[in-house]
Amino acid sequence: MRHFDFAPLHRASIGFDQIADMMDRVLANDTPQQGYPPYNIEKTADDSYRISLAVAGFAEGDLSVEVKEQSLVVAGRKANADQAKYLHRGIATRAFERKFHLADHVRVTGASHENGMLHIDLTREIPEALKPRRIAIESAATKQVEKDVVDAQAVN
Repeated sequence: MRHFDFAPLHRASIGFDQIADMMDRVLANDTPQQGYPPYNIEKTADDSYRISLAVAGFAEGDLSVEVKEQSLVVAGRKANADQAKYLHRGIATRAFERKFHLADHVRVTGASHENGMLHIDLTREIPEALKPRRIAIESAATKQVEKDVVDAQAVN
């Protein structure tokens, strides 16, 4: 496993430490990615997303969706074990836990379970303080006129 040094990134930029931390986390992840349950991530609008997980065989009570520390954790555990004897078992209902790291200002707005699919809706809500705003550019002549008017009013 290679180790990358992000020190030059920290020296030449400000505020990108989250990207370096994320890269360290991804590169340090030695555990193999599980493929169960399969999922899709789709962009439904400019600031809206949907995660869909195929959870055939799980009831709503067997599933949990939690948000903790900028991570979305989806878990599934069957409440009662199947006592049936299968000749072929192709539908996996084993317990699972899948984590998704959420970006800043992304929040979960809802979840629904239908036809063996768990849909989780997310929205990115950027606070007003972080939205772009236009700054008026003043000329030096305008500032001088305003200063003269203020001085004249102070005299009167």
